[in-house]
Amino acid sequence: MPQEGESPTRFVSMADVAAAAGVSQQTVSRVVNDRPNVSEFTRRRVQEAMDRLGFRPNYAGRSLRGGRYLSVGLCAYDITQVGNLTMLDGIMGAAREHGYAITLVEMSKVDTFSLAEASRALAERPVDGVIIGMSRMAPDFESFTPQPGLPTVIVTMFAHPRCTTVDSDHYGCSTLVMDYLFARGHEQIRFVGGPDFSIDSQFREAGWQDALASRRIEPVAPLRGDWSARSGYEVGRRLAQDRAMTAVYVANDQMATGVIAALRDAGLRVPEDVSVVGVDDSLDPMVPHNELTTVRFDLRERGRVVLERAVPGISRGIEAIRIPGTLVERETVAPRRS
Repeated sequence: MPQEGESPTRFVSMADVAAAAGVSQQTVSRVVNDRPNVSEFTRRRVQEAMDRLGFRPNYAGRSLRGGRYLSVGLCAYDITQVGNLTMLDGIMGAAREHGYAITLVEMSKVDTFSLAEASRALAERPVDGVIIGMSRMAPDFESFTPQPGLPTVIVTMFAHPRCTTVDSDHYGCSTLVMDYLFARGHEQIRFVGGPDFSIDSQFREAGWQDALASRRIEPVAPLRGDWSARSGYEVGRRLAQDRAMTAVYVANDQMATGVIAALRDAGLRVPEDVSVVGVDDSLDPMVPHNELTTVRFDLRERGRVVLERAVPGISRGIEAIRIPGTLVERETVAPRRS
């Protein structure tokens, strides 16, 4: 109930705006939908009335007339993770450029992740397309069928038979890293992965393993963290006991900083004794002197591609798009010690 002295809140209609501005409802409709045949004086008068009354356009009605909501639905699982935050940042930037809004739905962290459930949750909202971030494997991935009439994009390295998938090339980034380390004489290269469920980490690990196999080098079992610098430090303490190791490839930059700190605390020099490479180039805005050699992904480009494939009229059929990373050389890699 409204408090004493307050007016009850109610919907402001086009008729209310028309009466306040002294024009017809048709004129208000033309202003709302940015149509011609309205003088600049009348347009300003209608806009002032809308602002004064707090009129909000009925986007459902506009969609019926124009066929678009100018909104894309995005479903993410646990947006507190750095990878999902960077995905959101890239998509939001692309949405602004194309004049679209993003309707965000975060899936529960305790429930099993389901593509069908995520798709239904977004289809119930006023959206023109659907983006689903799949940082962990959905049990219904193979059987999933997109909602009819809604272009659907899954952000994942896996290809899908019925909708487009887009992601940074998490396998190819390992090829970049391993070729870079091989060229500097390293062969005993250890891998530090993220959580077992992480698809990104799985592909980075597969790239590391395949690169070693191509040179007939037996891999040492990888160690894992939870993406945090603290977990990287714990892994680094164990790695410091490995005297055969000359380089460490770490699946993200935060864990890489923890690994470096632990190696140095154990008396090892980075990069003179052990070289370290990370992935994602996420530290540069936060660390005054960022020394970490890493792989940078163009998240704005990925966001643009993801958004455009989810917008009706722009999508180009079913594709599996992988956007390559770029190696950023800094100060944590040196030629293998003798």
